[in-house]
Amino acid sequence: MPVTNKPSGDPRTNTGVLVTNLGTPDAPTPAALRRYLAEFLADPDVVTLPRFIWLPLLYGLILPFRPKRSAVAYARIWTPAGSPLLIQSRSIASALSRELDARVGRKVPLALGMRYGNPSLAEALIELAAEGVTHIVVLPLYPQYARATVGSTVDRLKQLSNSTLICIEGYCSHPHYINALASNVRDYWEKHGRGQRLLISFHGIPKQVALKGDPYADQCAETARLLAAQLKLRDSEWQLTFQSRFGKAEWLKPYTDIKLQELAAAGVKTVDVICPGFAADCLRYADTYLEAGGQELHYIPALNDRPDHIRALAELVMARFAD
Repeated sequence: MPVTNKPSGDPRTNTGVLVTNLGTPDAPTPAALRRYLAEFLADPDVVTLPRFIWLPLLYGLILPFRPKRSAVAYARIWTPAGSPLLIQSRSIASALSRELDARVGRKVPLALGMRYGNPSLAEALIELAAEGVTHIVVLPLYPQYARATVGSTVDRLKQLSNSTLICIEGYCSHPHYINALASNVRDYWEKHGRGQRLLISFHGIPKQVALKGDPYADQCAETARLLAAQLKLRDSEWQLTFQSRFGKAEWLKPYTDIKLQELAAAGVKTVDVICPGFAADCLRYADTYLEAGGQELHYIPALNDRPDHIRALAELVMARFAD
């Protein structure tokens, strides 16, 4: 994991903040999906196969066909204002900007840039440079560090920028983050009732990547354990799972979709799901659970721009402003 450097003293006027997330296509169309997937899937941190094997597959088999199928899925979630992930990322960035300004007592330069797609990291860096920023606190919206997310983003920023980068490389166990997650779950249960089981679901990565030393799986487990403890759940009342696998290789287990089928077959009628690693709503398994005999699958929304989430992010940023 790259070394994190921190400036000393109070926030300098030439210090800014770069909030970054995964990214999204510009539109729910095959052409836009093709551009986005070409950038995303060509990243060697995302697909670790040798380039001479992967790139012919990407350009010869995947990009000619997958964008059309993906565009249909994106169209289902697209809003009149655009991509939900981009809308939510902008809301988080705007709320964080207001919180930091209030804490520091002046305007703190802040920009939003996506690792893939628009607004790009390059555009965000140009925006910050125009405000005289030479030191950048980088806040990737990934609480759990993975080489394919935080690592890739940091490396790309180092390629693009000569500024001093102060990188927040995961916050899986930060108390304010865990407290915000627990409060979010309690708020949901108070309004909608509580299911028989809580699945704490994270995006998966290939098992082989974890075996090579990527800390992501351990950090997901740590977040899940701390959240369950904060909620005072017994072991039988919650389960850590992983979603969004693709390809034939083994990914981190247990798989969310398989676990939902197992719970339904075991007579568990109501399940709540929270995805602590996402800023956007990413669960797509309601049909899987219902078809297997379950009755109710409740998705607990992401933290988004909840005030306690924004305060947690502000704590992370402010800690990088001073020793």
